[in-house]
Amino acid sequence: MAGAGAPKRQDTRKFFENLSGAGKSIAVLTSGGDAQGMNAAVRAVVRMGIYVGAKVYFIHEGYQGMVDGGDNIKEATWESVSSMLQVGGTVIGSARCKEFRTHEGRLKAAHNLVQRNITNLCVIGGDGSLTGANLFREEWSGLLDELLQQGLIDEEAAQRNSALHIVGMVGSIDNDFCGTDMTIGTDSALHRIIEVVDAIMTTAQRLNIIIVAEGAIDRQGQPITSDFVKDLVVRCLGFDTRVTILGHVQRGGTPSAFDRILASRMGVEAVLALLEASANTPACVVSLVGNQAVRLPLMECVQMTQEVQKAMDEKKFDEAVRLRGRSFENNLSTYRLLSYRKADSELPNSSFNVAVMNVGAPAAGMNAAVRSAVRVGITEGHKMFAVNDGFEGFYKGQIKEIKWGDVGGWTGQGGSLLGTKRTLPGKHLDKIAEQMRIHNINALLVIGGFEAFESLLQLYEARADYEEFCIPMCMLPATISNNVPGTDLSIGADTSLNAIVETCDRIKQSASGTKRRVFIIETMGGYCGYLATVGGLAAGADTVYIYEEPFDIRDLQANVEHLTQKMKTSIQRGLVLRNENCNENFTTDFIYQLYTEEGRGVFDCRKNILGHMQQGGAPSPFDRNFGTKVAAKAMQWITRTLKDSYKGGRVFANSEETACLLGMRRRAMVFQPVSQLRDETDFVHRIPKEQWWLKLRPLMKILAKYKTSYDVSDSGQLEHVTRVRPKESNTSSAI
Repeated sequence: MAGAGAPKRQDTRKFFENLSGAGKSIAVLTSGGDAQGMNAAVRAVVRMGIYVGAKVYFIHEGYQGMVDGGDNIKEATWESVSSMLQVGGTVIGSARCKEFRTHEGRLKAAHNLVQRNITNLCVIGGDGSLTGANLFREEWSGLLDELLQQGLIDEEAAQRNSALHIVGMVGSIDNDFCGTDMTIGTDSALHRIIEVVDAIMTTAQRLNIIIVAEGAIDRQGQPITSDFVKDLVVRCLGFDTRVTILGHVQRGGTPSAFDRILASRMGVEAVLALLEASANTPACVVSLVGNQAVRLPLMECVQMTQEVQKAMDEKKFDEAVRLRGRSFENNLSTYRLLSYRKADSELPNSSFNVAVMNVGAPAAGMNAAVRSAVRVGITEGHKMFAVNDGFEGFYKGQIKEIKWGDVGGWTGQGGSLLGTKRTLPGKHLDKIAEQMRIHNINALLVIGGFEAFESLLQLYEARADYEEFCIPMCMLPATISNNVPGTDLSIGADTSLNAIVETCDRIKQSASGTKRRVFIIETMGGYCGYLATVGGLAAGADTVYIYEEPFDIRDLQANVEHLTQKMKTSIQRGLVLRNENCNENFTTDFIYQLYTEEGRGVFDCRKNILGHMQQGGAPSPFDRNFGTKVAAKAMQWITRTLKDSYKGGRVFANSEETACLLGMRRRAMVFQPVSQLRDETDFVHRIPKEQWWLKLRPLMKILAKYKTSYDVSDSGQLEHVTRVRPKESNTSSAI
């Protein structure tokens, strides 16, 4: 694959080539309610397991299949998980199993596993499924003794299978498991909910939408049903009210890009955890915290999850929220902040004027961020001003006050309702300073891409000449390219990934009728290969060409040969993604023509340039939530910094900490001075010098059957669930 021959640094990194699966057998099962993304997790476990030399088995129909044995436990092949990525639900089936809850049922299950020398179990399900797996592991040696006494296994089999290792992944649309920010299936379920809500909003004249969770209760523990809410609204307000119950629609449909990537990362991490497990390693669950995979003791997470229910039963609702974790807590507090308009008499009177603007290319989620900033700013007592058309509009004086009601309905709107331009402020500093004086702007929030970062740097550097720029300034990264330094993720990138993945799914589907076809697809992103790489991982691409990983004609030839070999199997189609600026000579046309010529007689080629469709569309649930949360945090930072900078009757802020970018770094949201990020940036190619997602490329290659080197020194180490958290600092917090 392109760039696979790059030299390795001689350092202390640990490579998974040293973690052999030879002689080991891994079984994977899905249990409980099905969730979109489960198939992506199964696929990753199977392919990673086979890649490291282990035997991998499907257990069909969950624990029921483990108890029944026979054809329910089948060896998996590389080809048997092809075409699973885009399928909702679980291809290997899931079932509730009363028999596994009995000792006799677990004895049968143990016998079935020992017969196949399976001592590594990967369970994808909810807390009930994972608790059952842990009990099974604890009883394992006793079960083997019973099987030995009954003459069902011999001493050698008992010795060979003496320890059972369990790794769990949480597959649940409810996101109700403590220890992970997101469970597999939650994001896809949110997609279904938002699609329906958006559709209802286009038909509703009032735009008053109330969403009720199926388990909602009041403070006395009494259920709050949708019919109860409807009757209340009709009786008290006289509004014509309709009820729509989403039901199993939320479990259906194709998994989102987020769920495919999450499940693929977790599946690979689960195999690594099984390979590294010793007899004393507790059963663990692979979790997501921020943007990082972590391993947590399974029972610690289960006990915390049970404590949440206990707190709810005891009506300790604040305690239940705290136990759910910081991510849940922050989501809830942000929702409360934005949910209703306080009366003017309840608002603090800050007498500060804060301007908000978009800079750069439009990105889905920008409007959600603007709405959040405006409403939080008003709640904090500030007067909010909107700048139209970026810095071009700024120096022309296109600045006006924006109020609470002006941003109603903005969350689900794509593009930039404020208008956005790529113009940098550098050539118009005099006029911009003048407009800041005219409107008495005391703080500035800039939402945009790489141009927004450059703009804030220019304003910061001009502070010595223009006192007007000595104010708190904050930037929120919003660009589909995800090429801004100081953050792992940018607002808009998730929506763009979903557009790419949906297109790739359709293209792959069109190839199912015509065998032996390879599609070459060009993605956007400038010189940043994020969209191509992560889109390729989510869509199951065979090869992805990017600027950050140089490739030559020999790599191209090797990729063609790889596809030629693939066409001899039952998977007779190929998908190749190319970032638009990956190489100035190896253009999309060149690669298409090369593949067409070299594949003649074996496969034919088609090409597709996705273009600006990647920028359009309604924002995904992730981008709506991400934009909303980061903008709320940014406004709270602006409020604190304004208060700290207010001296002698005016705002004066000229330290580097007062011109910041708010970005996600691994597990936390961090405010970083733009002046410090300058050294981390390649300004010629408009990308960060180091990019976290490059670590996903070996994973993508492995799942496409390429031999490669995979650095696992950054993989999840076993940690513990934290109950008492340190107080947040002003510079960082969880998302």
